[in-house]
Order: sequence, then structure tokens, then C-alpha cells
Amino acid sequence: MYLLYQLTTGLFTFLALPLLFCLAVRRKYRGRLLRRFGWRLKEQLTGIGRPMSQNFWIHALSVGEVTSALPLVRGLRNSYPDANIIFSVTTSSGMEVARKLFDPDIGVVVIDAPLDVGPVVPFFVHSIRPDLFILVETDFWPHWLHFLARQGIPTVLVNGRISETSFQRYQRFSALFQPMFASFTLLSMQTEADALTVTRLGLDAGRVRNLGNLKFDTSHLKTRQNSQTDIADVKQRYGFSQAAPLWICGSTHRGEEVIIFEVLTRLRALLPDLQLLLAPRNIERGPEIVLLADQSGLLNRLWSENRKSRGSLLILDTIGELATCYFMADVVFVGGSLVREGGHNPIEPASACVPVLFGPHMEDFSEVAAGLIEAGGGQQVGCADELYTALECILTRPSVQRSMAQSAREYVDNNRGVVDRHLQSIQNVLTGRASDG
Repeated sequence: MYLLYQLTTGLFTFLALPLLFCLAVRRKYRGRLLRRFGWRLKEQLTGIGRPMSQNFWIHALSVGEVTSALPLVRGLRNSYPDANIIFSVTTSSGMEVARKLFDPDIGVVVIDAPLDVGPVVPFFVHSIRPDLFILVETDFWPHWLHFLARQGIPTVLVNGRISETSFQRYQRFSALFQPMFASFTLLSMQTEADALTVTRLGLDAGRVRNLGNLKFDTSHLKTRQNSQTDIADVKQRYGFSQAAPLWICGSTHRGEEVIIFEVLTRLRALLPDLQLLLAPRNIERGPEIVLLADQSGLLNRLWSENRKSRGSLLILDTIGELATCYFMADVVFVGGSLVREGGHNPIEPASACVPVLFGPHMEDFSEVAAGLIEAGGGQQVGCADELYTALECILTRPSVQRSMAQSAREYVDNNRGVVDRHLQSIQNVLTGRASDG
């Protein structure tokens, strides 16, 4: 099956050469596409500067995975100050965020991920010469992982998660995916349910760990420990009134904005000065959401068009700013949850000491959502009416808002320490004790 995968991807690449050539001559795609084939890779790696040290290669798919990896990267830098850290990213948006987060002080070389075809992967592996490969959450590539295993390079999955849909796909094509997962030296999963799911693929349970979600240790997030002056300054920067309440909706999907604007209109009959910051998951949808707001009779502004604008409804269509905004909110709704998208990260707003609301579809964060509800820092809503009722209660009862906010933050604090567990497991892998408990 692996050989078939190699032949298929190789044939597809050969047949797609005319298209790849057309893309390569366009400025928008030229640089990234060529770099994913290995163009100028060795030039990028000259910045490593520690030829006799260990090489840690970390890979992440996109923005969410890059952000998750930040505390681990900082932990590795502190634990292995002389190591070379090479961080590869698949998407252009993830690359943009990685270059912002991994400043030169951390000492990380950020590169484009290799295409999983033919000689490309061997070229990257031989150029980087990793002593350890770390994959963050997802983005599994059979050829890439198989080649690392053949070279005897330890591979670790961190912050692993497997949805039921993905599990069914892995089972259906088990001849390809079972050997791929078996190639990992260690699989560290976000939850006990994820750990049990991955063992159902027939893997050795001794190489599977439930180490928790790295997002609990994401240390770059600002919190309510910031002074009220800081919060007021950020509100002013984003063009909001300092005194009026602010509702933030993060990572929304098509079908949710209509509900949100309906609820906002109803709430403003009770709270006329209520402000809203809405950040779509796909920032290219900004103009579409502006049209929806116009149709709802809501004055609005698009952040990418005018960063000096002021007004009570802001559509945040930029990358990497949402997490910083959460701490100025009075309440947050996490998107991808009123529609069947699996939900998005509720840990970020909870870390910011803010009450968190989400819909019924939080499959990708089911244990975190359940934990927040149990702790009293989160609440699930199933429709527009339930969302309105929850917001009305939080925004008109300061004691409820304060209680939920504190409970949300305490839930996150009680689950910290995930990085330390990962670092201990990585040390075990490097010393040949990966199966140690």
C-alpha cells in the first residue's frame, strides 16, 4: 500500500507539472511552491549556526498548530539551549504566524514544508539531518513519516487528536495508515479518548500517552492580569468605546454570522451600546460578512481596510490578532460550533479570563468544552434563542460575568503543566526510553 501511495503521488506530480509550472511563474505562488520542492533550502539552513548540536525538526500544518507549538518550542529552547530548532509549516497563513511568533531571540529557523513526493522528502531530511522529528497535531504524510522511520530518526506526535470521522477514514485505509502511525516512536495525545482511539488502530499502547493539550500552556496570550488601563488602550486601538460592553465571536463559519447578527440586533434593544468584534475563521470571507451585516441594517467596519476606523461592529479579517483581543471582551462565543465544523479552541478566551459560549458541535474540543461547563466557565447553546438568553444573563448581571470569567481562568490554570510532561517524554525518546511511563 505504501508503494502504491508513492507511485500515485509521483504520477500525480508528473501529470501536474504543467500546472505547477503555471503556478511557479505567478509571483503569488512562485516562492512558496519552489521552496516546497527544496529550492534555497540549504541557504535557509545556514542560519542554524550550531553544526555540532542536536537538530530538532518540528512541523505544523497551519495557524492553530503553530500557535499550539509555541510553548513547546520555548520549552525545548530552555531545556536544550544549544540545539538547532527547524520549524516547517504547510500553509501560507501558518507561515505568516510562525514568522511573527518565532522571533530571532528564540533561535528558530522557519521553513516551508516539503511536498510529500519522490526525492523531495529525502532531500529535506538529508539537508536538515534531524536527531528528532516532532509533528504537531495533524498533517500526516505517509512518505515523509515512512522515510524518517527508515533513517532511524525518532518521531514524536504531540498534541495528537483523532476525530471520529478521521478514525473511520484511517480504518478504511488501514493498510496505508496503520503502518504510518506505527512508525511513530511516541504518540502523545490531547485526551484519554484520543489515546484510546489511536490504540484502536492496532498500535502498541506502550507508545501512546495522554499528555494533555499544549494550548493550556500557550504562554503568549495576554490575560486579565493586564491592568484596566491596558484593556482600555487595546479597546481604543481597535476603535471601540472603553465603557460599553464588548462581545467577541471568534473563528465563525458560514451560517453562524446570520444568527449572531440576529442576536446582536435583539440584544441592542436591551443594551443599545453593545459592541461586537467578529473574526471569521476564513479571513477571505470578510466582504461577504460585511454584506450580511449591511443586509441586517448593522453599521460595520472591515479591519483590513481601515485600521483607524471607529464603530460598534468590527469584522476582524486579519491573521494572528484574535487571541490578543480576547482579554478585552466581556463574553466570547467560539465559532464552528453552531454549524457542524467541530468547534474551535475555547482555551484561548478562557485563558483571558472571559466567559465562554459555544454551540453543540464541539467535537474537536469535546473534553475541554465539557470541562469548562463543569467548572462553570463555559456554557453550551443550541440555537439563537439560547444564545440570546445566555448573553443577556452574562451582560446584565455583573456577578454572573465575574463568576464565569474566574471559573474559566481557574479551569485553564488547573490544567497547565502540559509542556513539562511533553519535555520529559521527549527526553525519554532521545535517551531510548520512549516506553517509560
